[in-house]
Amino acid sequence: MLSPEAPERTISLIAPAKINLALHVTGRRDDGYHLLDSLVVFARVGDKVSVKPAPFDTFEVSGPFGRGLPDDDTNLVLRARNALRAWYPEKAAPVAIHLEKHLPVASGIGGGSSDAAATLQALAALWGVETNELAAIGLTLGADVPMCLYGQPLIARGIGEEIEGIGDFPHLPMVLVNGGVATSTPQVFSALVNRDNQPLPGLPELSSVRDVCLYLGKTDNHLYPAAEKLTTTIGDAMKALRNTDPLLVRMSGSGGTCFAIYDNDREAEAAAAALKRVQPGWFIVATHNIMGGDDLGPDR
Repeated sequence: MLSPEAPERTISLIAPAKINLALHVTGRRDDGYHLLDSLVVFARVGDKVSVKPAPFDTFEVSGPFGRGLPDDDTNLVLRARNALRAWYPEKAAPVAIHLEKHLPVASGIGGGSSDAAATLQALAALWGVETNELAAIGLTLGADVPMCLYGQPLIARGIGEEIEGIGDFPHLPMVLVNGGVATSTPQVFSALVNRDNQPLPGLPELSSVRDVCLYLGKTDNHLYPAAEKLTTTIGDAMKALRNTDPLLVRMSGSGGTCFAIYDNDREAEAAAAALKRVQPGWFIVATHNIMGGDDLGPDR
């Protein structure tokens, strides 16, 4: 809870990229929402959300991908603020919110949802409100927000709200690549040919990066064919990643960010450097997944 001795306290949170290692579309509900089975990890790269008390509400956006983002109530950050305020109106004092946008927009790695989750968590800490309602509040903002609130390796089912945490998960050296073209999730789902696929196979014990890739070889991202037809740069990104000799290449979410997994961090960093020399205008970053003990919590 905010104390009188620290009226200018700022709380900052990283909003990590959400990586769908596997994504199976298993059906569609009567209301049009698609049913999914997805193995998800979060990367140690992301946006940054900072909140602090203010005389009146303000919202600022910066960062390499901040240009053109809406600064009104259509932005998920402000929708998250408004939703939490409606839940706890007696505690929700005015705030200044700053979003540093380091992830590409509409890129299949959950940037907006992760921003909303980080906003909910930061404001809950600033306002001193209960956090056990955040998942329910987050679900009103989007199906990906509850899993972004969880922020650890997980299996997501249903429309994304049924979350099963994974206790132990190996270190995955990765490179993320995006060719710079936004992908429309609704258009990708509309272009699906088959919406009734098998769920993910049972998750075995995973003790190494090779175990993960062996399992992923039995899975898919069912959104890839539709996304690749709509956004041709996805195929270019996949080809570029395959040329770096990784263990596995796949698209995340509805695209257009693709990822590759490597044996070790050194190989991932070398691959990212080589790709940047060829495609300096692309979003390319070497990273790895957030582990169970990692702390990306509030920086006060």
